[in-house]
Amino acid sequence: MNFAAGAEYFEETTRDYILERLAQALKGYAFQDFIADLLRTMGYRTRISPVGTDQGVDIVARKDELELEPPIIRVQVKSAEGTIGDPQVSAFYAKVGNSDLGLFITIGTFSPQAKQFAKSKTNLKLIDGTNLVDLILSHYEQLDSRYKALVPLKKVYIPQPLDEQG
Repeated sequence: MNFAAGAEYFEETTRDYILERLAQALKGYAFQDFIADLLRTMGYRTRISPVGTDQGVDIVARKDELELEPPIIRVQVKSAEGTIGDPQVSAFYAKVGNSDLGLFITIGTFSPQAKQFAKSKTNLKLIDGTNLVDLILSHYEQLDSRYKALVPLKKVYIPQPLDEQG
């Protein structure tokens, strides 16, 4: 195995490990709490909807401390590893409204139809498992210690081949 293939294998294995740990340990409301914590590490104030009364919106996030200034970000999370289709994304978007932003986060993937629907909306963003791992890796150090214990990672530096430096 050459160096580039080894580094790629290491990165892919780490990504798979993170998604597997999340899928095993964070079902339903536990995943919702994790996403709220991840959004807090990104500078958002979050409010989790009470159990059973979310009506399709699991988390409300805002940048301002007093929750007075727009935008309001309405978030739906799905801890399922499967594919989220257009009907689920469309139903969630109906809860977002024109003046708010919608964020749909899943461990799994989105169907091509769901992605196409989201592309047609300027206030809707889809985050699949791959994008979620990117966010986790970017904000890992700021995560609550219980989530770092759930997904224990150690920072490792890998030499970058000269032809990839830029």
